[in-house]
Amino acid sequence: MTRTKGFTLIESLVAVAIFSLVIMAGSTAFSGLSNRLLLERAAWEVRAQLSQARVKSIWEGVAVRVHFNSSGCDLEEFDDLAKSWKAWERERLDGVRIEANNHPVFHPTGTVSNLATIFISNSKGRYKITLAISGRIRTIRVS
Repeated sequence: MTRTKGFTLIESLVAVAIFSLVIMAGSTAFSGLSNRLLLERAAWEVRAQLSQARVKSIWEGVAVRVHFNSSGCDLEEFDDLAKSWKAWERERLDGVRIEANNHPVFHPTGTVSNLATIFISNSKGRYKITLAISGRIRTIRVS
């Protein structure tokens, strides 16, 4: 009776099947993690854009508006000659939906008009960002 070393075809197929199941289970876990990270990044980025608008307004002595749309926000400066808002920075955020009830305007005094409540959401949750008249930005995870 001769013995051969190695694995049979059946043993190899079973090992490949088990390995495939482990990979599939891991990939679904990572896809959920990816959506959660996209949501957290978007909340951080919107907060950063609001802060940047406030700082630019104070330092440069101009009115700065943050204009929200469903996929991101634009930072806009008021052009006195053209009497209109001109975008100088655009931020697009993938994997999330943004809803805002207003487009806040930061003034050189550090205050804000057109106060806004901003909701950022995707399949992994929702953040609420509120803006006070003093320029204070508050972020809360609501689900």
